[in-house]
Amino acid sequence: MPHWLEQALGACLVLVVLLDVFLTVLYARIGTGIISTRLARLTWRLLLGLAKLSGPRSSATVLSFCGPVILVLLVLAWALGLTVGAALVMHPDLGTSIRASGGGDTPTDFVAALYAGGSSMALVGASDFTPHTSAARLLFLFNSLVGASVISLTLSYLVQVYTALQQRNTLGLKVHFLASGTGDAAELIAGLGPHGEFSSGYTNLADLAVEMTNAAEAHHFYSALFYSRFRDVRYSVSRISLVALDTVTLIKSALDDERYGWLKETASVTQLWHVSMLLVKTLEATFLPGGVPEASEPPDAQAQERWRQRYSAALRRLRQAGIQTVADEQAGAEAYVLLRAGWDRYVAALAPSMAYEMDDIDPAGSAAEPAERQQHAIRGRLHPVG
Repeated sequence: MPHWLEQALGACLVLVVLLDVFLTVLYARIGTGIISTRLARLTWRLLLGLAKLSGPRSSATVLSFCGPVILVLLVLAWALGLTVGAALVMHPDLGTSIRASGGGDTPTDFVAALYAGGSSMALVGASDFTPHTSAARLLFLFNSLVGASVISLTLSYLVQVYTALQQRNTLGLKVHFLASGTGDAAELIAGLGPHGEFSSGYTNLADLAVEMTNAAEAHHFYSALFYSRFRDVRYSVSRISLVALDTVTLIKSALDDERYGWLKETASVTQLWHVSMLLVKTLEATFLPGGVPEASEPPDAQAQERWRQRYSAALRRLRQAGIQTVADEQAGAEAYVLLRAGWDRYVAALAPSMAYEMDDIDPAGSAAEPAERQQHAIRGRLHPVG
């Protein structure tokens, strides 16, 4: 290979890595990374295949390693790319403008170039090789600055990713316990408005809208969060989004307009709806192979009937909590079906993409007996969970 071509390839490789670091850490927009986005998708596919081979009992454990593995591989890919790129640039100059520090014979093989490039990136002023021309000195200076900068940015990025992940998990736990561990939005509303009074519970609803907004923006900044899959379904974005969207849907369709019209028109309810929709649509547009699922046709009769049964069960729970519901249950059910048709397909597409079953994501809409879940939730509210 001609020396100029080798050095040009090395320079291009270094620039690609630096561009990926810039897009991933500094520009911080979902799906814009050159290496990071493709590496994350490939890692997820490999672990998903491994999870299928490991069997149902171990699959969740295998997939739970995906997020950390992606971050480790990303750091290694950046380090390797910079090292190889620097080695390609420095290789033709070994023995001439770049020589061994001890004054003896300078090795000119590519392994020596890898060592020289890596040490110039990782260490400042300490190497077995020294530059002997102005251009070589500038190259060493550039490498040291790049290495120090990438290390600092990488450490900062990892801290920020895990901070955002901790906040998302906190949100998942909050939603889980607000619904008394049932995953049922009706139970969450019943807890926010005991005896029909939402004056104090509205604060929790407003806080939930704010935290959902923070979670949506965190996924926009740190795309690796999407692949941080936990064994416990309560931490999943699909469960959090479904409960949030179903909460707004029930508030809009099940609560009495005359008494709770003020709640339906609050900015927090509107914010919770829009930010939850934004979150699932953004994730699907970026990560799902087919993109955001479009509504090609209305939901089938079976789905609509399941939603009506879910709505009836929700009405019973709300009335049990002393919350005044709509007078025309049939009209309320039609409103619920219409609103749910606007978001259900997004959650139904997002959950399987992360290897979750919809029965786990939406237990309130599954075949489980709603009365049993309600009694469990009531006992949980009356007695501390131990």
